[in-house]
Amino acid sequence: MTGRLAEIADSFFRPAVNDLVPYEPGKPVEEVQRELGLNINVLEPGQSLGLYHRERAQEGFLVLAGECLLLVEGEERPLRTWDFVHCPGGTHHIIVGAGSGPSVVLAVGGRGGRKRIVYPVDRMALEHGVGAERETTKPQEAYASFPKFTRCRYRPGWLPE
Repeated sequence: MTGRLAEIADSFFRPAVNDLVPYEPGKPVEEVQRELGLNINVLEPGQSLGLYHRERAQEGFLVLAGECLLLVEGEERPLRTWDFVHCPGGTHHIIVGAGSGPSVVLAVGGRGGRKRIVYPVDRMALEHGVGAERETTKPQEAYASFPKFTRCRYRPGWLPE
């Protein structure tokens, strides 16, 4: 089931399935595609979706498999399969893989929020290795000490069944 979900996500914005994209009446589907981001992430324990941050756009996260730790507004919250988190715009947050094996997280959010992103200095985030050393609004500064992030296409067998 999870592998099938990855295939669906990979093809989510292809013309054959554009009718599945929720949109406002009268708004071109192409415009909605530019506004909505959808990612499936496999996180090993201790690996995060990124750095602790806040941004203008709202984001939602659904744990599809495994365990995670949500760092949100200075608190830690354990997450497990089928837990959902909504982060309104302006919420400090990040998700970190936890437990004894990989976790799978579906992340959905509005695009364009990166224009007002802030990476704050946060003790808890730094303790987990997912915090910025100094506050910045520039991703290249926040991620300067980390290896370059690359995207790739889903390959069958990567996700737990």
